[in-house]
Amino acid sequence: MTDGYIEKGYTPVQDDFDKIRQFTRKAFSEEELYIFSVTLCSNDVDRDYEKFSVSALNELAELFVGKTGIKDHSMKTSDQTARIFETWIEKCDGRKTADGEDYYALRAKAYMVRNDENKSFITEIEAGIKKEVSVSCAMNASVCSICGKSRKSGECNHINGRTYGNQICFSILSDAADAYEWSFVAVPAQRDAGVTKSFNLKNGDFDMNDIKKSLITDENEIILSKSKAREICAYIEEKEELASLGEEYKKSLVKELVSLCAKSIPEMDLGIFGGVAAVMTIKELLSFKNAFEKQQATENMPQPQLRTAQKKSNNNLNEFRI
Repeated sequence: MTDGYIEKGYTPVQDDFDKIRQFTRKAFSEEELYIFSVTLCSNDVDRDYEKFSVSALNELAELFVGKTGIKDHSMKTSDQTARIFETWIEKCDGRKTADGEDYYALRAKAYMVRNDENKSFITEIEAGIKKEVSVSCAMNASVCSICGKSRKSGECNHINGRTYGNQICFSILSDAADAYEWSFVAVPAQRDAGVTKSFNLKNGDFDMNDIKKSLITDENEIILSKSKAREICAYIEEKEELASLGEEYKKSLVKELVSLCAKSIPEMDLGIFGGVAAVMTIKELLSFKNAFEKQQATENMPQPQLRTAQKKSNNNLNEFRI
């Protein structure tokens, strides 16, 4: 059994329709609904070199009950096609993940309304054309498979996909925060299951790599709650304020450096030097400033009163006389 696709040949039972009624506003007959099973994701390593822990799958199983199925992660209500009414974790005996663990998959049952609008879509599902699925969820934790340290702590320097010794590095995702939706897609992120993952950004614990991965995706729309949007905006505003202070500090350094240059090298064109200093990094500015200050400190060092005056060189250029 493969995962990450719609399973054909599922025959619903009465218990399925009883569970569906908790999500509908009226009682639908069995002929009015199309019910199918789907594998949402697994604990195997995906194309991004990330994997869910088994505990995360169990958490996601609860969170995905009642979640809507859409097309290509679109946020339009017109692209809503189905809804999950039951989930469970299934162990595939004899199958192992890429890192040698027992293989577990998150399965689900979903329903659609049999109407003219969905008729062709249902036919494509039955024909195996609409097959691959992808889930969108938020995970609080991401741990390196090599060193076991948090990806957000900044202490881990291992890179996903690279081999260290004889081990391929990947990230283990756990502590599910939320499940947003699941989608019919052409190319999912996991080789089989296809997962679009995001991370919970809270309490100022930001990782720019996680933010980039959440905001810059391949053709998929961004899934961002209002609370996370506010957190990211606050983070950006804080960094903008720090950047503004940094710019002011750099301007003061440039001004101070030009003044030091005028004292140390009077013949220097200060306009040209000022232009060069303006494009220097703060590290370069501080290095030049330190050099000028050391030079001036040496030149201004007081001399002992009893020090013997050095004789001036009497260079009469006699060696050049004829």
